[in-house]
Amino acid sequence: MIAKKSNVKFVVAGLLLGLLMASMDNTIVATAMGTIVGQLGGLDKFVWVTSAYMVATMAGMPIFGKLSDMYGRKRFYVFGLIVFLLGSILCGTAGSIVQLSIYRAIQGIGGGALMPIAFTIIFDVFPPEKRGKMTGLFGAVFGTSSVVGPLLGAYITDYFGWHWVFYINVPIGLLSLWFISAYYKESLEHSKQSIDWWGAITLVGAVVSLMFALELGGNQYAWDSAVILGLFAAFAVLFAVFLYVERRAAEPIISFSMFRQRLFAASNMVSLLYGASFIITTVYIPIFIQGVFGGSASNSGLLLTPMMLGSVLGSQTGGMLTTKTSYRNIMLLSAAFFLSGLFLLGTLTPEVSRSLVTVYMVLTGFGVGFSFSVLGMAAIHNFDMRQRGSASSTNSFFRSLGMTLGVSVFGIVQRNLFQSGLEEVFAGGSGIPAGGLVDPRAVLTPETRASIPAPVLEQITAVLSSSIAQTFMWALIPACLAVVGILLMGKERISIPAAQVRPKTAERGRR
Repeated sequence: MIAKKSNVKFVVAGLLLGLLMASMDNTIVATAMGTIVGQLGGLDKFVWVTSAYMVATMAGMPIFGKLSDMYGRKRFYVFGLIVFLLGSILCGTAGSIVQLSIYRAIQGIGGGALMPIAFTIIFDVFPPEKRGKMTGLFGAVFGTSSVVGPLLGAYITDYFGWHWVFYINVPIGLLSLWFISAYYKESLEHSKQSIDWWGAITLVGAVVSLMFALELGGNQYAWDSAVILGLFAAFAVLFAVFLYVERRAAEPIISFSMFRQRLFAASNMVSLLYGASFIITTVYIPIFIQGVFGGSASNSGLLLTPMMLGSVLGSQTGGMLTTKTSYRNIMLLSAAFFLSGLFLLGTLTPEVSRSLVTVYMVLTGFGVGFSFSVLGMAAIHNFDMRQRGSASSTNSFFRSLGMTLGVSVFGIVQRNLFQSGLEEVFAGGSGIPAGGLVDPRAVLTPETRASIPAPVLEQITAVLSSSIAQTFMWALIPACLAVVGILLMGKERISIPAAQVRPKTAERGRR
């Protein structure tokens, strides 16, 4: 708890800065990857730069969530900040892709501690009537990072150099570290328990195997290659061992008993499915804008700003509604906007106007914004301080897993649609050999577009547009399945104790 009420604003500022830094890091680096590979080389290994961060973050989330329940939030949040800053500094000094990948893994370990613990601290610090507003604010930061990251990454890379994509974290992280260290005074109501080392080892191994199988499959290795099949086999074995170990551990990393709470289980299901659907919009809208309309990466990123604003508004609206109606009702409203936005994005054609794309993005962003605040609150709702860290980190883990699965699965869908479309259009030898242009990024740069004859470019952009639109339609499947999870959430909502309401009523009566 906080010693002085006046210090709460500094704690909130520290948490917001740490959350923004960690959640934005992957998107900001992705924009700079072309420049980084151009200077460091290692084109065949650049996928590891992103994978190392994601793997370390996902593997660390449930472990740090559990440790924060056992030994306290502050020490592990501060630990996460320090490790993240150390990784950021090392990344800026990297002299090769291999070094950068290793340093990104260090960053990811810190990020795995920051994101789930920040949401848990909010529940510990604020009373029920204020949690909705605060988690709405935190959810807005999470949504904003997915849009601001690419814009900031492009700007920093162009004007300061790619090293500053990592160094920019240092002042932000130090300010967050100061606020939390100086102003967050935590209670000592934590129970020290035995650490489930076997659970942690098998969970990390299973996550690492799955992530690398999804990242490398279809890119560096064929899906039926020995490497990819071996990774999937390792995931299956380690995950089976993890399930066996967790059922017998005295204090498991992920307690299966928590999933007996219907609200917790349903919230994690929705987080997984929402993450898989939403990540596609942030990946393929910029490709659509650049490939179909033309323009630079920064210009396409600016078009994502309406989605950012929509997600911020949705997150804050969802947070405020938590004291007025059930989590389920709020998420049903979210699904109405989210599904509508995804469906409209599935109707994109080269003839659609940019203003309509903007409207579609606002709808989608507003719909998914609710989930950034509401699902985290719902996951923690039925647990006390001794389990909130585990509940929050598990929810963050499932959202991240959904995003990873979404990028991998729908990436395969889009590539296959694009490839088959090109083969059909150019089978007659009308300028592009069948199978000769499988990467849509080949038509993104103005230089490449200028070198392609106008009739051929028009056919390519039509195929690209169709492949992306159909991918959005496919993304409706997990989004619709998420509605099933929402319906299972029940009627639970935040309840404000009557004792906290009566003084306000009496005060108004005296007036």
